[in-house]
Amino acid sequence: MSTAGAGEAWVRDPGLQPERTRLAWRRTTLSSTVAALLAGKTALHGGPSAAGIAVCAVCCVLWLWFLAVAHRRIRTLATTGDGGPPALSARHATAATLCAVALAACGAALVIL
Repeated sequence: MSTAGAGEAWVRDPGLQPERTRLAWRRTTLSSTVAALLAGKTALHGGPSAAGIAVCAVCCVLWLWFLAVAHRRIRTLATTGDGGPPALSARHATAATLCAVALAACGAALVIL
């Protein structure tokens, strides 16, 4: 963090925080990919059923949606200047959260089916 002397403007030094956040988004995307693949494997295990295929398709759509949100955030974090990245908008945070929760619910539904 940078401090300013008398009459100077305060400048924020984000340090490595944007890089750590970018890496966290990448890890979360990888985890989401594994969950979607396991959902597909579970849906096809023991023979495909209509309900299993439908839930698997929903999992794939949720994964793609999450991938789009995460890629946008990763790109934003990678291209920011000295002032640090802009805050994650409420819309994007809500979309990422809903994708993660819905993907978990679909995975649970596949296990129950």
